[in-house]
Amino acid sequence: MSTLAPAAPDIRAAYRYCEHVTRTQARNFAYGIALLPGDKRRALSAVYAFARWIDDIGDGPLPADEKLAALSDARSLVAALQTGTPRGGDLVQLALADAASRFAIPVAAFGELIDGCQADASSATYPTFAELEHYCRCVAGSIGRLSLGVFGTADPAVASPLADDLGVALQLTNILRDIREDLANGRVYLPAEDLDRFGCTLTPASISDPANARRLQELIRFEADRTRGWYAIGLRLMPMLDRRSAASAGAMAGIYSRLLEHIAAEPAAVLSRRLSLSGREKAMVAARSLAGMRRGPTAATAAASPARPAAGGQS
Repeated sequence: MSTLAPAAPDIRAAYRYCEHVTRTQARNFAYGIALLPGDKRRALSAVYAFARWIDDIGDGPLPADEKLAALSDARSLVAALQTGTPRGGDLVQLALADAASRFAIPVAAFGELIDGCQADASSATYPTFAELEHYCRCVAGSIGRLSLGVFGTADPAVASPLADDLGVALQLTNILRDIREDLANGRVYLPAEDLDRFGCTLTPASISDPANARRLQELIRFEADRTRGWYAIGLRLMPMLDRRSAASAGAMAGIYSRLLEHIAAEPAAVLSRRLSLSGREKAMVAARSLAGMRRGPTAATAAASPARPAAGGQS
């Protein structure tokens, strides 16, 4: 329990703020979080808001040395939260401390997210997929495990690695979606060994070369197929969750896996712009996941499974 014992109105304000952050900034996760009952929705919003704050440090405009200093300070805040003693009256910390007193949230996992953000501040490339996988586990597998703490499960020893794997699937999808944007920021997440395997390079100049771009598109299809495998493993988590939690996780996974299929169907697009789903598509995926929840966890798993586009175009 938090030793600060903030007054109830302060907690309500803290949660309202976190839910506002989620609604306005979690462009994909918000659809799934909205399907949770109130107590879990508020707790997961607090998790998201704190993770978003850490991400904003890592992706912000600060020079690398100042980013690393800010991330070090964030790590000390995580340590304080682990003891239930948030520093000061920050609303996100207050909400997260309260949520951690109510749910088995592995607050220490935020330290792994900080590890990943520190890697972004000090390294821009990944020689092998194994190194990229480790990065994905830090920045997204950690979020999967934090979310599982809110969802709850009867068998955390089995469910936790699956939540981690599902996080990897979502992060790999992000990486494929953001190839051009990351490149503009000096980051190349596609493993060097895979670029070599497909005989292509990823630089601001090379993506405009038609021959190189064709090879990059083949690499993107390869990475998309690899990512489908991570979804197939991670979605085994769904039957281990209660129905509302399965609907929430299924909606998040469903939105990202649908985005993955758009990328696989049109790999050239990510070399020129940032692909995204429309609000209507996201709402449709969330509704499908909610319907699957009503039919049971197995149906919810099917609702979240990647849907391949019809032949000749995107679904």
